[in-house]
This record gives sequence, C-alpha cells and structure tokens, in this order.
Amino acid sequence: MATTLRVNRREFLKVSALAGGGMLIATYWDPWNRLLAAESAAEFAPNAFIKITPDGAVTIIAQNPEIGQGVKTMLPMIVAEELDADWRAVRIEQGDLDTEKFANQYAGGSTATPNHWEPMRRAGAVGRAMLIAAAAKTWNVPQSECRTEAGTVIHRPSGRRLSYGELASRAATLPVPDPASVPLKDPKDFKIVGKPLPGVDVRAIVTGAPLFGIDVSLPGMKYAVFEKCPVFGGKVRAANLDEIRSQPGVLHAFVVEGGSDLSGLLGGVAIVGETWWAAHQARQRLRVSWDEGPTAAQSSDWFTQKAAELFRQPPHRTLRRDGDVDAALRSAHKVVEAEYSYPFLAHAPLEPMNCTAWFRDGELEIWAPTQTPERGRTLVSRTLEIPPEKITIHITRSGGGFGRRLNNDYMVEAAWIARQVAGTPIKLVWSREDDIRHDFYRPAGFHRLTGGVDRNGKLIAWRDHFVTFGEGERFANSANISENEFPAAFIPNFALEVSLIPLGVPTGALRAPRSNGLAFVFQSFIDELALAAGRDPVEFRMDLLASAGEGAAMNAERMRGVLELVAEKSGWGRRSLPKGTGIGVAFHFSHRGYFAEVVQASVSAAGEVKVEHVWVAGDIGSQIINPSNAENQVQGAVLDGLAEALGQEITIDRGRVVQSNFHDFPLLRMVQAPPEVEVYFRRTDYPPTGLGEPALPPVVPALCNAIFAATGKRIRSLPLSRQDLTWTAE
Repeated sequence: MATTLRVNRREFLKVSALAGGGMLIATYWDPWNRLLAAESAAEFAPNAFIKITPDGAVTIIAQNPEIGQGVKTMLPMIVAEELDADWRAVRIEQGDLDTEKFANQYAGGSTATPNHWEPMRRAGAVGRAMLIAAAAKTWNVPQSECRTEAGTVIHRPSGRRLSYGELASRAATLPVPDPASVPLKDPKDFKIVGKPLPGVDVRAIVTGAPLFGIDVSLPGMKYAVFEKCPVFGGKVRAANLDEIRSQPGVLHAFVVEGGSDLSGLLGGVAIVGETWWAAHQARQRLRVSWDEGPTAAQSSDWFTQKAAELFRQPPHRTLRRDGDVDAALRSAHKVVEAEYSYPFLAHAPLEPMNCTAWFRDGELEIWAPTQTPERGRTLVSRTLEIPPEKITIHITRSGGGFGRRLNNDYMVEAAWIARQVAGTPIKLVWSREDDIRHDFYRPAGFHRLTGGVDRNGKLIAWRDHFVTFGEGERFANSANISENEFPAAFIPNFALEVSLIPLGVPTGALRAPRSNGLAFVFQSFIDELALAAGRDPVEFRMDLLASAGEGAAMNAERMRGVLELVAEKSGWGRRSLPKGTGIGVAFHFSHRGYFAEVVQASVSAAGEVKVEHVWVAGDIGSQIINPSNAENQVQGAVLDGLAEALGQEITIDRGRVVQSNFHDFPLLRMVQAPPEVEVYFRRTDYPPTGLGEPALPPVVPALCNAIFAATGKRIRSLPLSRQDLTWTAE
C-alpha cells in the first residue's frame, strides 16, 4: 500500500533516503520518525523539494505557477546556487497544488522573490552541508577540509572527489542541521545566481511541446464551451437546447443556474461536443433569452457623467489631510487645476481562459493555468460541495496571466460541467471574445487635481478628488488608493479625497494594479506643476523627493538613485531634438520596486506617435537573480504599458463590453515598439524583490510627458488613440 506523507508547513526542512537510493530534501517537515516510516513504502511521496538520485541528477520542484514571469527558472536557481549544484544536471518539475508541502503557492504581486529568497537559500545550503558531512564520513576526514563545486565534494588536502550522486544515499541518513545555523554563501562566490540563464521551458515552447493549459489532452476527453449573459450577472430565462443537442458532434447541452458572485460560477448555457469546433459551431446557433439584471443600466458614458457630477459636490470622504491645503493654495504663486481619467482595461493574455476537469468516483482532478490554485480549489469546493481533499489541482504553465488568472471562474465552470457528465474528462476553452468580454477589468478612474507652487518653484499644496468605484466605504476590487500613495508625505499641505460610483462590472488586478493608472495621473500632473514652477522636470522631482515626511510609503533615497541613473543614461538635458520630438520622465514605487523611466517620442504633424527610445533604471535590491529574465521582464512591462497607453480601452454599453477581439482591443504591434529599451539596475543593500510589475507604471506618464514636450499638447485621458495630436510645423 502506498504511503502519502503529510507534513507541517510551519516547519522547514527534512532529508530522507529515496527508495532505490538517493536523497530527498523536503521544504517543510514533520518529525523525523514520520519520514523514516515512509522510507520503506513501495511508493515514497513526501513533500519533496530537492531530489538527488545516484546518477547525479538534481531535481527541483517548482512550486509556484509559471505565468511568464520566470519563476520556474529563477527560484530553482536560488536553491541550486546554495546547493552548489551543476546547473547542467538540474531538472525542474512543476509541482501540483499541495498546501501541506508548500507555502505561498501562487503567482501575483511580484512576491515570489521576497517570499522565497531566504527559504530557498536555506533549503540549498542544508543539502550542501549534508553532502559535505557524508563525504567527510566516507573519507574519515574533518568537514572543514571539504568543499563543494558543481555537484561534487572535494577533499582539499588530497584532491579526492565524490559526486553528489555517489553521496546522496549516505547523506540522506545523516542528522539534519538547523537551517538557521547553516552558513550561506557570500554573494561574491555565486556561480548561478546573477548569471543570465535561459528559461527552462524555452526549448519546449519554441518547439511546440505541450506545456500550457490549452495543450492538455486526456484519453476520451470531450470539449466544452460556455455561453454567459453579455450583461454581467444576468440569468438564463430560456434557451433552444433541443436544437443545440441535435447539432453534429454535440453530446450535451444544459443550463447552468449559477449564482450572483461575479468571481464565481455565473448562469449560462454549457455545450459539450466531440471536438471544440463542434461545440463552438453549435454555439453560433444558440438563442438565449436573458434576465439581464440591474447592470444593464450602466455604461461608460454614465460613469463619466457621474464623475463630473461628483466633482461638483463635496467628496464622500477624506482619506488623508496634512496641513492646510486651502490656505496654501490661496498663498501659492501659481495654482494648476486639471482633470485626468483612464479607462477600464482587459488583461488579454494570448492564451485564453481554459481548464480541463475530470470528475469520477466522487473526486475531481483539474488541470488549470491558474495564478491562485489554492483559491481555485476553495472556489470549486464551495460551489460544488466537494471536500478540498477530494480535489487535485495540476498547475500548468500559463500563456500570460497579468492578474487575470488570480480569478478562477473558468476553473469552476469546467468543474461544474465535468460533474454534469461524470466519468468523462472535459476541456473548457474560452473564445477570444469570451476572454475580452468576461474579464475582471482594470477599473477606470477619474481625478480632479489642484496643486500650488510658491515663488521659489517649490510644490506646497496638492488636492486630489478621486472618483472611483464601490459602495459605502468599500472600494471595488483594485479601485482603491492608499492614504500613503505618493506624493503623500512629500507635500506639506496635502488632501486625498474620494467619491464612489456603484459598479456592476467585475474588476480586478491588472499588472501593477492601481499603480498602472495612478502613476499616469500623478506623474503627468507633476510635470504640469514643474512647468508652472519654471523648473526642469527632473530637477523638480529631485526637489520633491528631498521633502520626505513622516509616514512616507517609499524610500526617497532609493527613488532619487534611480532617477539620477536614468537621467544620466538618457542624457537628460543634453539632447538636441528636432521639432516634433520630445523627451519625458516619470518614476513610481510599487510592489517593493523603485523605477524611473525616460521616453523619447516623436509625433508627426498628422498626429502619429512613434516611441523612439526608452531608458529604464530600477532598484530591486541587492541581487538580480537571473539578469536575462530580469531584462526581459522590464522590457515586457514597458511594452505592455505602451500598448495600454496607445490604444487600449474597454467601454461599457448597457452593461456589456463593446470590444470583442484584438481588432478593437489592440496589442502592441512590432512596428509600434521602440527600437531599444535600455535597462539599468542600481544595486542597493536591501533584500531582492520582484520584477513582474513595478517597471510598468512609469512608462505611461513618461510617454505622455514626452508628447507634451514634442507638441505642447497635454494628455489628461487615455488611450492616446482618442486624442487629437495633430500640430502645425512653423
């Protein structure tokens, strides 16, 4: 009988012998006797993190979902570094969801590095220490005479060598040292961390090997599509199910009642076919009568009108007030007023939502490209009333996430359909139209700003009336703002006020949530204030960063460092640019990352924008774990931000999304991309942090500020495709 070992995640490491020889290091461990009891089992399935086999192969389990951010390579690099493994001998396996084995098994918030940097180092270091101890016992020499190098333990005086494979079985029998007591490497001795390495999945990706959720294939698998009400939260009244069931290749068609939670299972019609195309073709003939519900009364035009109305009224509440803003504005040398807005945005990952589910014998097995597998399991368990221990989640690689796969609506849909046709594996695949029209959108936002500068060009007053979404004192998902959001604590007289609009449209985190809109507003308005003060935009920002007060959310010194670096690398103030070409700057702190960016852009007389060059300076602490991936992440964030600024928006009409595909929600095309995005990192003595998100926010205002420098036209609403940027050359 197989033994499955459950371990306590509050504890840390354990090492055991593998059946057949070898060494296994578990991430979190229970008492030693439980592992000993498992050793003699026909199948050994503990909470394995590192596995070393007699042939010298080192297998590292990648516990976190890989959504394109590089964690499947980056986190194992940390373990392999401290283990002193030969990277060429390392094999990476994607782990399934297992809350007993792993902690923080999700992707989001650029948290993988800060959450796992120290634990992963300790895991590798314990393994290295035990391999040294095994070699010392084998040779009967002091451990102090042994060192490691690329998967080998070396006895310094004699030059004798033993590979990790040769030592693994003996090492597994030794006592485990306290992880906190095991010395970690000096970073100057790193041989893997800090070196540019290709992603472990690159070859599989470029050769088309099945990796992604949409690639899953099981024997006897059938395919499903799911039609939901175009108005969010609507219910099915009636549908022509008999006609649909008679279509070629259709096996099942039924109504799903669903609930009212927009992040859960909603009402709709499921169609199951022999092939996805058969189900999709039948869907084209589907006729549904919907109860659309109250959201049908909402639209983007109504939101805009409501925001204008709220701007004329006292704000619903004040989140922060420092000093006396009214008095400071009355005494200011110059006062600037402006209204800014940004639209709803979709995530639009290239791989649409999909999930494969197989319900049999009261248990459910799921293959899903999800950022939050544990949250998905909880949703499925609650909705289908299946105990969590009866649900297995296999984490597949995601073809982009950007926050969309934090929600698991597609997972619970697939699970529900699979239970209806129990015993048959069901693969649910959304169309691109489903993906665009049933997202959790980046919330739109509206800001009415007033700022004042004194005669010395110093920013002395700031008021922001932020109109966003929610009810009462509860913000809609990702529609909130922190009372400490910059420039709070940097201006002596400061007020942040909010008013809320009720919303029936589902919203959620989009790459660099909140920051991707707020940075556009605040860094653009700072440029307006710099102009009013007669100051250079970089100089004005440097002066502002020198005024950090109590409770500032960011380290002003670190931000000044990246601002200085990007100004230097871009040649700020030293460039002679032709008419119609401008240069703009912006910075932003989010997800523990400090980034400043400069954009050079030209605008033709006909109003066509061309991004010519982008310079990026970032501070994410003391280590750049994989420089190749780090540069890729920053460049990708920049291109993502440019796409958002240039032409992306989601508009709501009668409670439904107008856009449907890439023809009206355009991704960035190659011809629109800047020829070069230069990336520079400033190393500081802080723990390393993540990179997936913080490089995006500054590029949007930097581009808009560059357009103003080129044309004299200030961009106060997005996307740029809605702006008249034509100008007359004189």
